[in-house]
Amino acid sequence: MKLLKRLGYVLLFLVLLLNFIAAFHAWKFTHFYDDPQHINKKPEQMKTSEKLGMIFLGVRISKSVVRHFPDTAYTVVNRTTANGTNINSWWIPVAKPVGNVILFHGYNGSKQGPLPEAAYFRSLGYNTLLVDFRAHGLSGGNACSIGFYEMEEVKMAMDYVQQQSDKPVILWGVSMGAAAILHAIDHYQLKPQQIIIESPYATLIDAVNSRMRSVHLPTTPLSQLLTFWGGLEQGFWGFKMNPADFAASVHMPVLYFWGRNDIRVMEFETNTVFQHLGTSNKKLCVVDNAGHESFCRKTPDIWRKEVLAFLTHQ
Repeated sequence: MKLLKRLGYVLLFLVLLLNFIAAFHAWKFTHFYDDPQHINKKPEQMKTSEKLGMIFLGVRISKSVVRHFPDTAYTVVNRTTANGTNINSWWIPVAKPVGNVILFHGYNGSKQGPLPEAAYFRSLGYNTLLVDFRAHGLSGGNACSIGFYEMEEVKMAMDYVQQQSDKPVILWGVSMGAAAILHAIDHYQLKPQQIIIESPYATLIDAVNSRMRSVHLPTTPLSQLLTFWGGLEQGFWGFKMNPADFAASVHMPVLYFWGRNDIRVMEFETNTVFQHLGTSNKKLCVVDNAGHESFCRKTPDIWRKEVLAFLTHQ
């Protein structure tokens, strides 16, 4: 009996320790620190010693810094979220617009990322609004919810653009930005005319799985624990942060991009989200020789051709 009791205590200690480690890592993944000089590395860019340090000490992610600005006239837009966080955006109108495109970056990115995409949309006659999510770029805050609370920025951006223009609104987003778009459409019943989404994850667990794979750690039970604690620390249930489920609320035309060499978002995730979209007016473009990156930069001819066809043939 004493042996069983001791084993029970050891097991309890290990369970508590594992949960403590998971909660610690979840916090580090979602809370950025201010250091404009620091350059964040992707896991695949790290040395073995750096990966070990990340495993034992947690990842240190600095808040993204905006270093590149539009090469044309723009207006700085500042709006405030419900919790008082300032959201910084660039509004770039064109003469005689045919519509509006709002662009949303990915995790630890900023609105400087989709500057090339925005420039192309403007060449087609669209006003553009580029948004920094909370805890990114020039927006306030340091906590990122991987697309959960960021849905508010999508709603705020649509409200602003509709105040500036009576032309149709199109939403474009990559990775976390695409996930936030799907979440916002589901939560707020938003009705943009069309959406263009690139490489969204299917579920928050899938997103965490990709992090575990990148540092060669077992996905189970670590991904489930990080999803649980990551949501709990920010006040939401992480297991319901599922863009694949939100996709059912999408009833407008969709252009969907995914890179064949994507090591972050798996093919099965892409197929799941695409199949769950609530519209039959949808197209999935699988881009060869591209990964989890900007298709506009990597394969500009393919990206522009597909976008132009999508915007003109609806």
